[in-house]
Amino acid sequence: MRAVVIHEHGDVDVLRLEEVPRPEPQPDEVLVRVQAVGLNHLDIWVRKGIPGVHYPLPIIPGSEVAGVVEEVGAATRGIKAGDEVVLAPGLSCGRCHECFSGHEELCRFYGILGETRNGGCAEYVTIPYTSALPRPRNLTAAQAAAMPLVFLTAWHMLVSRAGLRIGEWVLIHAAGSGVGSAAIQIARLHHARIIATASSDEKLAKARELGADEVINYRTGDWASEVRRLTGKRGVDVVFEHVGADTWEGSILSLAKGGRLVICGATSGHEVKVDLRRLFFKGLSLLGSTMGSRAELIEVFAHATFGGLRPVIDRVLPLSEVREAHQLLERREQFGKVVLSVP
Repeated sequence: MRAVVIHEHGDVDVLRLEEVPRPEPQPDEVLVRVQAVGLNHLDIWVRKGIPGVHYPLPIIPGSEVAGVVEEVGAATRGIKAGDEVVLAPGLSCGRCHECFSGHEELCRFYGILGETRNGGCAEYVTIPYTSALPRPRNLTAAQAAAMPLVFLTAWHMLVSRAGLRIGEWVLIHAAGSGVGSAAIQIARLHHARIIATASSDEKLAKARELGADEVINYRTGDWASEVRRLTGKRGVDVVFEHVGADTWEGSILSLAKGGRLVICGATSGHEVKVDLRRLFFKGLSLLGSTMGSRAELIEVFAHATFGGLRPVIDRVLPLSEVREAHQLLERREQFGKVVLSVP
């Protein structure tokens, strides 16, 4: 089968489209014929490498996958060849206290498709059958592949971790990203008041279309002061943070008393300073978040089925253009998701 393989870390030239053996499913796994795979910044990190983080090279990247079940293992139940599925990207042991408690993302053996095992940038992929979820009938393969990781991440951040409530102010950074565009919709679904930031007026207009009440171009001025102005100097109840060092100080300044900052990533850098006086005088909460549970993902797709949430796709490219797709993400030119189609 054809697959994108990373043999060593580096620039886009290390993304090689090769012929590799088709994987064989274990008794508790299914073999899925991939139709579409969504790309994320995680794919860039896996390709470039992160100091102190081990990736099992060579590896096939790709965490968000939609396709058709080709073959089922002998120990599977309730799934058959021909089923249209979307894959839950998080993988856990399924046997520990955290897994049984519904906190799979805290399992010590937790991993992500395309990061800790071969992913979906290939014609076929294997996965535990419990992670192959029915694809909503109203979504195409490309639409389904644009949702799992980013919507699950945003849902877990806003709903499970930050406990977003009706009428609260929420600041969402990088509205043009996959996770940012998902967060706007989830915040709107929960009747919050949304301030979104982005790097261009074009992206801000699209953020308004998704449901943002106020928008700020962070390249043209002091966005933190603008947040304070828009909220009557009060600040926001929740900051949806995934940028990191570039926005950290402003994010802290933007919080109201008793506010919560929830963070899932650090694309601009991971080393920041915290003035502890602000933390305790204002009663702030800093919440880390990674992925979420399959139950949350099922809830996300239920909302997608009935129109409450929808995938945001910037463009669909063939698998052979994976290098161009990575460059688009690195230049932050897209609004929403870049998806690869697999013939």
